[in-house]
Amino acid sequence: MALRFLPVTAAILSVLASTVTEQTVFTAPPIPATNSTQNFAPVGTLDVLSNTVFTTLLHPEFSNYGVRIKKSNFCDEGVGAYTGYIDIQARHLFFYFFESRSNPDKDDVVLWTNGGPGCSSGIGLLMELGPCRVVKAENGTVHHPESWNSNQNIFFIDQPIGVGFSYAEYGESVSTTEEAAQDIAAFVAIFFAHFTKFQGRGFHLSGESYGGRYLPVFAAAVYDQNPRLVKAGIPPINLTSVIIGNGMTDAVRMMPAWYEQQCSSATLPPVQDIQTCVQMKMRMSRCTKWLKESCQDTFDFINCAAAFAFCEEITLIPYMATGLNRYDISKSCEQTSSRLCYDEIDEIVKYLNQKDVQELLGVEVSQYNSCSEKVGIDFSLTLDMYVGSTEYIAGLLERDVRVLIYAGTYDFVCNWVGNEAWTLALEWTGHAEFSSQPLREWTVDGKRAGKTRSAKGLTFATVDAAGHMVPYDKPKESLQMVNRWIAGEPL
Repeated sequence: MALRFLPVTAAILSVLASTVTEQTVFTAPPIPATNSTQNFAPVGTLDVLSNTVFTTLLHPEFSNYGVRIKKSNFCDEGVGAYTGYIDIQARHLFFYFFESRSNPDKDDVVLWTNGGPGCSSGIGLLMELGPCRVVKAENGTVHHPESWNSNQNIFFIDQPIGVGFSYAEYGESVSTTEEAAQDIAAFVAIFFAHFTKFQGRGFHLSGESYGGRYLPVFAAAVYDQNPRLVKAGIPPINLTSVIIGNGMTDAVRMMPAWYEQQCSSATLPPVQDIQTCVQMKMRMSRCTKWLKESCQDTFDFINCAAAFAFCEEITLIPYMATGLNRYDISKSCEQTSSRLCYDEIDEIVKYLNQKDVQELLGVEVSQYNSCSEKVGIDFSLTLDMYVGSTEYIAGLLERDVRVLIYAGTYDFVCNWVGNEAWTLALEWTGHAEFSSQPLREWTVDGKRAGKTRSAKGLTFATVDAAGHMVPYDKPKESLQMVNRWIAGEPL
């Protein structure tokens, strides 16, 4: 989880108008490649890691980065479990790593990130697809049989800086996806360089919600970094696919979908009253026209922000007034302190704030929060979400990196209608073949699980009766889907 969706209020627009006139895109400074392997000795195996102290991984090609890692015996005692920090000078990103329950010496490697922007992947780990779940904090964790590490080695990362157990020593922050991508790419390179048994394995970037913006950019950074690795004598990363669940990849196309999901029978009978839907429909043409002109045809920073503020006012605010869960239109929102509509998230926060748990993990901050309001605001102020990541998706597909876009049909905020719309509109050489494919049913144990279409490495799939967090609502279907995808089998 979760796209918390901080609306672009008048106050934020005022700040934007006074401080920024155009979008700032971060570009990492070029670093000369060196023959790094001459003075580099990999750790080689996870078996040498300690249960009590961190082992530090360095590489001369990434002089500003280090990775600290230790065994943790956390969550899934039947497999190798590890925790650590990615150190970028005074910035520190926390991660968990679990080996596969099946064949850790041969299975692929998956990295998972939650969204927000600013939400911790501890939610994905302990509520959705991780090896264990937390139902009540005082009872600890319970085994999760449908964890994605059933057949894959998997990372969960608290990113960007300021999320979950990640922190900065002097208040440093990251406010664009392009900045955050450089840290992920460097981490992946260092980890694979040190733990040689993973070299050449299929590597998959996965996540949900704002991950729809993050992951295509992260994948591009990993892919584009490979020539540098080869020049430095480091084996390249075998980037195989990107897996996005209920993603916010193309925010411009999501606005009309907010109307469809609450006012039509796209999934369930309309949840909004007729009068509100009529008023919304009358204003939608202005919304879509303004978005296209200011955010797609050209990126006019101030006008794009104003367009989104208008569209949010006519679509998101009326939905929130219904009291329905924005992550599942079939339910009311549970009044939790996390404001994310699920009591389980509050229990995860309580659990990860227990001192014995924090000592086991080796974390260096004493307060865990599921989502960071500051990170969300920082990203809002750069309009990071409104840039979109569809061009990155197209670029990856042209380079034979497969992409799976899946969506639970009950989600509102990053719903299947909007995700299908942008996949059908995506401009790439496989467009005609993909868009001409009809939706077909896919099944699990002989029962319909959803609908899908696929061509030229791109797959779109729905998961019936699942909300924003598909692995939480439909764990068996979710695991079957990802296992088939990673094995290269059709859904």
